[in-house]
Amino acid sequence: MSRYADDDRDLRLDPDGRVGGYFKHAVYNHWDPYEDIEQELIEQDRRRMIEADEDIIDEEGFDDLRQTIALFGAGEEAVTEDLAPLAIAMDDINDQMFVSSQIYEEAKHTAFFDRYWREVINPVAEHHDLEVTNPTDDRYFMPAYNNLFDDTEAAMHRLLEEDTPENRVRAFCHYHLAVESVLAQTGYYGITSSFSDGGGDITADDVPEFPELEGLVKGVGFIRSDEGRHVGFGMYHVQEMLASGQVEEQVVQDVLQEQMPNIAGIVSYSDSGFIDPSALVEYASDKLTRRIEIITDSEADIPPVDELVKLDDGEGGSTPSPAAGDD
Repeated sequence: MSRYADDDRDLRLDPDGRVGGYFKHAVYNHWDPYEDIEQELIEQDRRRMIEADEDIIDEEGFDDLRQTIALFGAGEEAVTEDLAPLAIAMDDINDQMFVSSQIYEEAKHTAFFDRYWREVINPVAEHHDLEVTNPTDDRYFMPAYNNLFDDTEAAMHRLLEEDTPENRVRAFCHYHLAVESVLAQTGYYGITSSFSDGGGDITADDVPEFPELEGLVKGVGFIRSDEGRHVGFGMYHVQEMLASGQVEEQVVQDVLQEQMPNIAGIVSYSDSGFIDPSALVEYASDKLTRRIEIITDSEADIPPVDELVKLDDGEGGSTPSPAAGDD
């Protein structure tokens, strides 16, 4: 019998299923990190910071922005690399196709943050006579960040050694929930709140108002839309394995509670006084609680993509409109 034949199914794909729907959503909502964030917006961000007063674009305040971009860029690069073992482990073609699309999307996110550093961050630093730094500089990466991504890499690579239901749940919890659903969503909330009218009020009292950065916020909006699919995919598989009894709920609790101190350490890194770190820690903790409530309840519905990327209960931010496969 040919290895391409499969008596268990008539057609190869299930485009109307949960994972097939996520893949269709990815196809219909494709975006280009070089073209869809218009050059005019990138130039506007650069100009606004160049024209800003020096008490706003000072060494300490501007380095907070640089560290944020560096952390996001390195994180997107890391998850681009670390997702490969999951693509190998998955044995359903619908899952394989979706994970392939996710790896491509993580690579696009990496490209966007690299572009922003080259075209905005460095020219602004040069104009204000600040030190020009690299996004790979060790100064930008705190121990909590290294711990979180080292643990994620280890959880993913464990699938190549022992692909068990428990190890799959651990990998999903590290990658799709701790990193993407909690840490990344908190970071997007911080960026949108700090540099636009969206999000919430997380700016500390009595600090100068930073310019609105529409290019950065638009890029983050596209990225958030992608991440909604990724988070939904991970939540769906974890919920499925818990409901079937293959894995105990305590495994989920252990991974996410273990990583919460790392997440808190990352989102509260700033000591410049520009951001209120307690607001971000509270936001991250709330995200974690909501995700656990859904995936540990076999009767709970996984929210559609646009709900998964809302910044809070009342505001969804600027994300592309879902075209297909929302649920």
